[in-house]
Amino acid sequence: MSDTPNNNANANDVIKADAAAAKGSNRRRGMVRLAIIFILLGGVAFAWWFLVMRNHESTDDAYVSSHIVLVTPQVGGTVTSVEVDDTQSVHAGDVLVRLDPVDAQLVLNQAETALAQSVRELRGVYANLNTLGESVRVREAELARQTDLLERRRSLAGTGAVAQEEVDQASEAVKTARAALQVAREQKEAASVQTENLKIEDHPAVLRAASKVEEAYVAVSRTTLRAPLDGVVARRNVQAGQRVAAGAPLLAVVPLNDVWVDANFKESQLREMRVGQPVKLRADMYGSKVDYDGRVAGVSAGTGGVFSLLPAQNATGNWIKVVQRVPVRIELNPEQVRAHPLRVGLSVAAEVDVRDVQGQAIAADKAAAPVPLASVDEAALKTAHERVAKIIHDNLGRKS
Repeated sequence: MSDTPNNNANANDVIKADAAAAKGSNRRRGMVRLAIIFILLGGVAFAWWFLVMRNHESTDDAYVSSHIVLVTPQVGGTVTSVEVDDTQSVHAGDVLVRLDPVDAQLVLNQAETALAQSVRELRGVYANLNTLGESVRVREAELARQTDLLERRRSLAGTGAVAQEEVDQASEAVKTARAALQVAREQKEAASVQTENLKIEDHPAVLRAASKVEEAYVAVSRTTLRAPLDGVVARRNVQAGQRVAAGAPLLAVVPLNDVWVDANFKESQLREMRVGQPVKLRADMYGSKVDYDGRVAGVSAGTGGVFSLLPAQNATGNWIKVVQRVPVRIELNPEQVRAHPLRVGLSVAAEVDVRDVQGQAIAADKAAAPVPLASVDEAALKTAHERVAKIIHDNLGRKS
């Protein structure tokens, strides 16, 4: 009877020992499994970095940029109307602002009157040239007649039929006729100098008056300010009735169909970056729903701090090393931008594929494509040429 409690105690100790051994074995297996999982995750992460991430440079310090075309008057005046407002889309050639054209129109009227007067005065000069030619021929005939009379009187003077006084008078008449002929020739020469080998419409006086008309007409056209390109109106700060000076910014037009991304990469990320490398971009505006394809267009000539308003003075004694960032311009796919428009200043995440290092680290010597602006003055000048031609034609008295 006394052995039964001892047997039970021994059985309990065995069970506890077996449970502890099983628990320790389970813990070891769990630790092994956890270690294997960490090793696999580390291997996957290393493989991802080795195969993908080490060939990509990314940043979220990137923003959408575009040209901001300021609209400024080329002549001063009073604003009579403002045809657009902020956020409004405009096309090249659309009227934006109108200035009072009265003063410029008066100058144009005076210039047109002066041109008409110049043409009519030159018509008189050309007509007088023909009269002077006839006068020269008359004087030549008169000199020939007086010379003939003088010769005849001299031949008769030896016979006593003509007095010496008549010979002297005939000689004076020849001198007078010769002087009159010289004056007529000089008058014709003076008139010929102004008109020689020139049509009236090509005369310098007419051309000078015509240029005044064209200048005044262009000044009138400049009282109507038009959109230089397609875009969206922004930063309007002009009102009707306001007096503006030439060159004062009135508003801006932003061409949202011609945008790019300025991505600021750390200096350590530029080692393998080359022009032409592909870029994947994602705008915060659309999130993961829209991805943009781009390419590296060029790398800035310096860091952002160098071109700031107050650049850091690293030569001072309190210098602290800071990782610098360099702006990189990224061109976007125009079709994607048209499908999903962007706005200037939007945040963008950019990831550059730097595997292909065959491109240039610095963009080649190539002029950037100019912004296509509508030439308002060119159209006005063409119309002014036509207006000048009509004024000259009407005052020449020629048939159409």
